[in-house]
Amino acid sequence: MAAWVTQAAKNLVMDLEDAGCRARFLIRDRDGKFPALFDTVLKDAGIEVVLSGVRMPRMNSIMKRWVQTCRCELLDRTLIWNQRHLLHALREFEEFYNSHRPHQGIANARPLHPLPVPITDPEQITRLDIRKRERLSGILHECQHAA
Repeated sequence: MAAWVTQAAKNLVMDLEDAGCRARFLIRDRDGKFPALFDTVLKDAGIEVVLSGVRMPRMNSIMKRWVQTCRCELLDRTLIWNQRHLLHALREFEEFYNSHRPHQGIANARPLHPLPVPITDPEQITRLDIRKRERLSGILHECQHAA
């Protein structure tokens, strides 16, 4: 088993080198299937192994969901020019994701904001003035009530 895992670590390092990439960190869980030799091979290649938190079984699923959402809504629709452009796009998406985008939670509430006051008066609905703001050249759209 240890030989297979060690070979997998070496293959990972070689694949990164063949692609012309350099990874600085590898985040992994604390599963016993990763022997110390796995970490040693990665350390020799200059990759620092970061262990996930203790007793955090949902962390992996939450991060997978965020990465999938970021990829589908942003990266699959954007041609990234360089690292500076990538960091700008990711910062914009993070702000959009946490402050504006509706989530499938309680009443589609945004994570960093309280629930909005419901509109109960039908007359108020007919007088709504909705403003649309585009972010990242139209990839992300924000709609909100005008004051």
